[in-house]
Amino acid sequence: MRKVHQTPMKNFRNLLVALTALLTANFALAQTWTLTSAPITNWTAIASSADGTKLVAVASGGSWVLMDSGGIWVSTNSGGTWTQTSAPGAGWVLVTSSADGNKLVAFGTLRSFYTSTNAGATWISNNVPVVGGKWDSLVSSADGCKLAVMSQQSVELGPLLLTSTNSGATWKTNNLPAGGPWKPVALSADGTRLIVAGLGICLSTNFGETWTSTNSLPSEAAAIVSSADGAKLAAICGQLIFISTNLGMTWVQTGAPPTNWISMASSADGSRLVAVAVTGGSYSLPPYVVDGPIYTSTNSGATWTSNNVPGQNWTCVASSADGCKLAAAATGENKPLTGGGIWIAQSTLAPQLNIATSNTSLDLSWIVPSANFGLQQNSDLTTANWTDVTNPPVLNLTNLQNEVILSPTGICGFYRLKTP
Repeated sequence: MRKVHQTPMKNFRNLLVALTALLTANFALAQTWTLTSAPITNWTAIASSADGTKLVAVASGGSWVLMDSGGIWVSTNSGGTWTQTSAPGAGWVLVTSSADGNKLVAFGTLRSFYTSTNAGATWISNNVPVVGGKWDSLVSSADGCKLAVMSQQSVELGPLLLTSTNSGATWKTNNLPAGGPWKPVALSADGTRLIVAGLGICLSTNFGETWTSTNSLPSEAAAIVSSADGAKLAAICGQLIFISTNLGMTWVQTGAPPTNWISMASSADGSRLVAVAVTGGSYSLPPYVVDGPIYTSTNSGATWTSNNVPGQNWTCVASSADGCKLAAAATGENKPLTGGGIWIAQSTLAPQLNIATSNTSLDLSWIVPSANFGLQQNSDLTTANWTDVTNPPVLNLTNLQNEVILSPTGICGFYRLKTP
């Protein structure tokens, strides 16, 4: 058990509340990855629910081993088993998920665009107001209502940003500021802060209505991810990874080794990052071909650790809100016999229990965990009389945290998070 910290609460007439959590396992710096039963194919994108239980992955098809036409696959047990959905195999390239894993959006070649409101059980074909070009980046708010997708129309027309506030039923064309070429997109959990990246960063605090340009990046960004509040950003620029803790105003190069980074994912608080790379020429030995690695960071990118996973031609990676459940997918290109699968890594970390007080309530909150943690209370730490708090937690979609609001009791109280 972690050390108990007591916090006086003047508003509650000297009520003392202690917050603690039981740590069931240490977070693995170098996680071990396991190949799932997902088919061997050319996976192009993967997304996760906040708790990491529901996964959705799309493929372009045409693998060396299985000459399939691609498709959309889902898992409801953190990648343990996979099921192909009824969506057509239409060369899918992008996919995103709401925090509960129920609202899914997928984009494919030839402007195909499908949505699902029941975790992939059924799909509806939709239309978007643009033709030609290709899709580059797709993001969703936590509730699945706000969507943003970047399209590279053509060399002459340049990028086009489309936004929707009704889960893709209708779309709006946004005027991007000069300074691109814009490509990757990031979005805060509540859908207010929208970030587009290129040679610089453009930030909108009203979902694309107005924009503010921030400092330039050292090179064109290939990918960008954000924390739930949109304040912490991480970007892939060339063979390096950079981070910002102030909405992209300033950037710092991380300790990630230079390689062919292609995709990243972030925990809700921005502290845990995962990055994957494609197969390519070695940075130090250009004539040689090296397998793409997976690296993770538990301190917002300050330091990175190589993971225990066979090298693959990785294309995408996804993370749960607490960063403890990860999923990475690869393409079979350049590795026709051993590449093209979906891999998962799982660890357990006790979430931090936060407290906020007012004259009328005690608010307890913690990031949506990927393990089953329950809130318990006790009036005396010298006893083992812990009891479950019966108030059900409510998911706050603005920060991806579970919240429990309690009324003051006038007595000393202690709280903890515990696994069954």
